[in-house]
Amino acid sequence: MKGQFRRSVAGQRPWLGVLLLTAVLLLVPFVAGLGGQAWVRIANFAILYVFLALGLNIVVGYAGLLDLGYVAFYAVGAYTYALLASPHFGIHLPFWVILPLGAGLACMFGVLLGAPTLKLRGDYLAIVTLGFGEIVRIFMNNLNAPVNITNGAQGITLIDPIRIGDFSFSQSGTIFGITLSGPQKYYFLLVVLALLVIVVNVRLQNSRIGRSWQAIREDEVAAKACGINTRNIKLLAFAMGASFGGIAGGVFAAMQGFVSPESFSLMESITILSMVVLGGMGHIPGVILGAVLLTGLPEVLRYGIEPLQRAVFGRMIVDPESLRMLVFGLALVLVMRFRPAGLWPSSQRLRELAETAD
Repeated sequence: MKGQFRRSVAGQRPWLGVLLLTAVLLLVPFVAGLGGQAWVRIANFAILYVFLALGLNIVVGYAGLLDLGYVAFYAVGAYTYALLASPHFGIHLPFWVILPLGAGLACMFGVLLGAPTLKLRGDYLAIVTLGFGEIVRIFMNNLNAPVNITNGAQGITLIDPIRIGDFSFSQSGTIFGITLSGPQKYYFLLVVLALLVIVVNVRLQNSRIGRSWQAIREDEVAAKACGINTRNIKLLAFAMGASFGGIAGGVFAAMQGFVSPESFSLMESITILSMVVLGGMGHIPGVILGAVLLTGLPEVLRYGIEPLQRAVFGRMIVDPESLRMLVFGLALVLVMRFRPAGLWPSSQRLRELAETAD
């Protein structure tokens, strides 16, 4: 009887986990809303960074290609949405047309980046991709003359929010008797998109293509000897990763209603890469954890450091922004020292580290 009870509980654990996760996801916008809509927006940006981290995980975690210019694809998706859904060109296409266009254009840019870098590895690949990201940002900053395409450093304003018919995600409204603010509406939309992105990533990881990426990451020469077309597979990694960045950029432009080159600096690429490394490269749950932590914890520190200093010292001693980055950097160093495989690495990664240590 005890054995049967244990087996029945074990069989129910996955469903219990899914139900618990669903309940948490449904409650997050309402609990966060108690502290103000700013916390709901932080939750939205955490999900947005999950998109970006999962896209970069394909390139860095699966294929083992170091990419420091990933923010360029984020910028391409954002500006595609901004140009096709704003008064800048007088075009107002629906979001379900623009988001696939942004993903496709970012995919093309991913191929353009990957093609010249197929024979580069390590630091050389990082330098080239870093330069690509900066070139895209500089182009966005200067394409306002002689023909004004991006409006330069001033950015593009009055971008259309995501709408489905007369239902706008930017305005408060009542759904099934529950009043939801604009950020709360965007939260549920982002959760649905995030689930789709996760499903695609899981399917890719367990597919023949995903195993080819992992083979290239472990030993590209051996993978080529086994008959894997390393050129096409690496280009596919850049293209697939870039498409997720394009989707995230389009949603970002719709949420903000404004885009400018300042939002796509090198620091953004480094932050996204830190999320992948911190959570655990190649492990989807770990990457999601890294994205949520590196989005939420700095904001918690930002709002908590000032009251803490006033409570302990009676006055401000260190600027909250400086102290926040100091604590943030120290936490990353400690994690890399004591958890080199990340906070939630895959079992395969743990075995590799154990074999290396032996």
